[in-house]
Amino acid sequence: MKFAVISDVHDNLANLSKALNYCKKNKIRTLFCCGDLATFDTLLFLRDNFEGKIYFVFGNIDDDHLKNETQMKNFRENNKNIKIFEEIGEMKIDGLKVAITHFPETAKKLFAEDKYDLIFFGHTHRPYIREKGEAKMINPGTTGGVFYQPTFAVFDTDKNAADLILLNELK
Repeated sequence: MKFAVISDVHDNLANLSKALNYCKKNKIRTLFCCGDLATFDTLLFLRDNFEGKIYFVFGNIDDDHLKNETQMKNFRENNKNIKIFEEIGEMKIDGLKVAITHFPETAKKLFAEDKYDLIFFGHTHRPYIREKGEAKMINPGTTGGVFYQPTFAVFDTDKNAADLILLNELK
C-alpha cells in the first residue's frame, strides 16, 4: 500500500494540486496532512480534489476558521472520509501503528515512546527521516514551497520506505 504525506501547504493551491494529481495518477487513496493548510478554503480544496481517506492534524498557522468548533463539527459530520485531529492523530494503516502531529518536539516524544511504526510531522519545512529499528519518523518537507523547495512524501508499506517527491519536477 502507498500513501501520501503532505505538510505546510500554506495555501499554495498550485503545489497542492500537483501533489494531488500525482496521487490520482498513482492510485494513492490515503493522505496524511501534518498541518498548516492555513485556511478553511484550502481544506475544502483538499476535500474536493482527493478521492480517498484524509487524516489531518492542525498546525500553528491553521486559522480560526479551521478551529471554529461549530464549523468544524458540521464539516466533520458531512465529510466522513476526513479525520481531523487537534495535536496528535493515531491510527492503524496496513498493519502499522501511525501517529501524525505538526510539531517536531511532539514527534520526538512520540518516537521515544517506541509504540509507533511511523510518525509523520511538519513545521520545519525541511524533509527529514530518522529510523530506529523498524520505526520511522518522517517530515515530508513543505508542499507550499516556503523556505525550501516544494516536496511531499509517498510511503510504501511493502518496501517500508518513503520517497521524497519534488513538486518542481512534476507537471
